[in-house]
Amino acid sequence: MEARREQALVGLFVIVAAAVLIATVVGITGAFGRTAKTFHAFFPFAGGLEVGSTVRYAGGPKVGRIEKLRIDPQNPANIEVTLNVQSDLPVKTDSHVRIMSMSPLGDNHLEIVPGTPQAALAKDGAVLQSDKYIDLSAITERVNDVLNDKNRGNLSGTLAQAHAMIAENRPQVRSTLDHLNASSEKLGPLLEDLRKTSGQANQTLNHVDAMIGENRPDVRQAVQDLRKSLATVTSLTGRLDQTLDVNSENIDELLENLRHVSENLKEFTNTIKTKPYTLLRANTPREHKTGEPQ
Repeated sequence: MEARREQALVGLFVIVAAAVLIATVVGITGAFGRTAKTFHAFFPFAGGLEVGSTVRYAGGPKVGRIEKLRIDPQNPANIEVTLNVQSDLPVKTDSHVRIMSMSPLGDNHLEIVPGTPQAALAKDGAVLQSDKYIDLSAITERVNDVLNDKNRGNLSGTLAQAHAMIAENRPQVRSTLDHLNASSEKLGPLLEDLRKTSGQANQTLNHVDAMIGENRPDVRQAVQDLRKSLATVTSLTGRLDQTLDVNSENIDELLENLRHVSENLKEFTNTIKTKPYTLLRANTPREHKTGEPQ
């Protein structure tokens, strides 16, 4: 009696364990409660895919698995891959698949690249476009082709020619740089002199402006215009350093023009200091003779 009871308990335990195992498998695989869609793709190189390999959507979670691989009966150069995915997956008519790996040393999986929003959903059993798989060995072969003896020889020849060209033109380059440095050294004192002259002219204008007051609007306007011109000259001195870089060939002519400008400003300043009435009268006043009315 006890033996039968023990056998019944063992049998019940086996049945419960089998039911739990079946429920676990069903829960993991989703065999029930979810329908699947089947699609096909053709690859000239399958990249080591096997039955049961993972199918992912846009690099996301697993959405299906590969159910079958076989040689294409219509074209033996291709491998036909049959994949099952979730029925609610938005696989479009312009979606395409490619073989990828999540890491350099990881196993390959099949990746579904999403289609455009305006495209229609692909029907069950449709053939999806596939991207050609390029494995590491193919990349290595391409690198070897680029670095073959002929290309290495061409690269070495190009480097040798560039080195010879630099060596040949080095004196001219050095001479040009020396000339540019010498021109910069000459330009520095000239700019400083121009700044001083501009400052002196501005001070003179301030004295003249204070002298004539606001009784002569036309003269005051002329002084203001002249002050604007001096401000322009001052701004010019700040830009000459940039102009030096892009107009090094015309530096001598630029220096000569700046000398003329500096001399004109000096002459104008001296004229204002010695003859300020020239701002009020068009011509030099006539010499006064004794006995003549003022």
